[in-house]
Amino acid sequence: MKFLPLLVALVGLLVSCGHGGGSTALVRAPVIGFSQDSLVLERWNKDIEAFQAAAKDLGARVILKVADQDAAKQALQVRELLEEGIDVLVIVANDADRLSPVVREVKAKGIPVISYDRLVRRAGVDLYISFDNEKVGSLMASSVLTKVGSGGLLVINGARNDNNALMIHAGIQKVLGPYVASGRVHVVSEIWPLTWDNAEVRSSLEGLLSKVSDIRGVVAGDDMLAEEAIRFFSENGRTGRVWVAGQDADLAACQRIVEGTQWATVYKPVGQLALKAAGFAVMLANHEKISTEGSIDDGSGPVPYVRLDPVLVDRANLDKTVIQDKFHAAKEVYQNLTRP
Repeated sequence: MKFLPLLVALVGLLVSCGHGGGSTALVRAPVIGFSQDSLVLERWNKDIEAFQAAAKDLGARVILKVADQDAAKQALQVRELLEEGIDVLVIVANDADRLSPVVREVKAKGIPVISYDRLVRRAGVDLYISFDNEKVGSLMASSVLTKVGSGGLLVINGARNDNNALMIHAGIQKVLGPYVASGRVHVVSEIWPLTWDNAEVRSSLEGLLSKVSDIRGVVAGDDMLAEEAIRFFSENGRTGRVWVAGQDADLAACQRIVEGTQWATVYKPVGQLALKAAGFAVMLANHEKISTEGSIDDGSGPVPYVRLDPVLVDRANLDKTVIQDKFHAAKEVYQNLTRP
């Protein structure tokens, strides 16, 4: 299996950083409950596929439930997973706060919990594993500044109910702050949608019609929001004249990059995230103690944090990152062009 060599190395690494647990390991295949917010973003399908493959190679069974962007439904599904006898819960939370009570319920029953990519706040999860979200924001903002230099910027943040969006925003502000203070750039507007909702962002963009000519760059919470911004500027006569950066390296975003309508995206090798998360999930299901180099405050105290590095991708390095890693096929990325 394609994951097996990496998994052998990973298990060795994880066991070496854990302590004890051999005598309490499960005598049957661990059952991992995977609670997924939605499949709206292209990347989530890749995460789930990689996680399920890695878990299978480690001898675990995965029960997947998808909540369709509904926090109440997700809480109900988590309780259903408990009834199905899971040994560990992995959750991609729709809402960082509204899922806290049900996660605490899971913990109270002695079931360990991994916050996958998105942190559940004030829940005391056993592990938070994600990319460095503050760095994601910094990379996007820095990339836009290299092209804009001076002038007006638009910041389209991610969902207020997603802790990642707050961390990304902190990274954006860390980079933009000195430039704004010096007067080199100014933020024309900052959009804060309640959820990851293109329609809500579109409505906010419509309110900026009188300021369209002032905007030279856009830092967008993800590639879907970047696409909405690019469409808006195209409809208002500014096609290719606004530098836009997003994140997730969606196929459509990579196509826009090679076609010249989107400047950059932040690539997060989700296969690495899924692989590591599966390994930790199996260890926790087997009552192995884990240790991490870092921690993060979830609002009620520190929780273990495994932080992976994101990568800025533009036209210059797209082939050597996204395509070389087989995240997307070259023929798909370049399908609208003749590849140079």
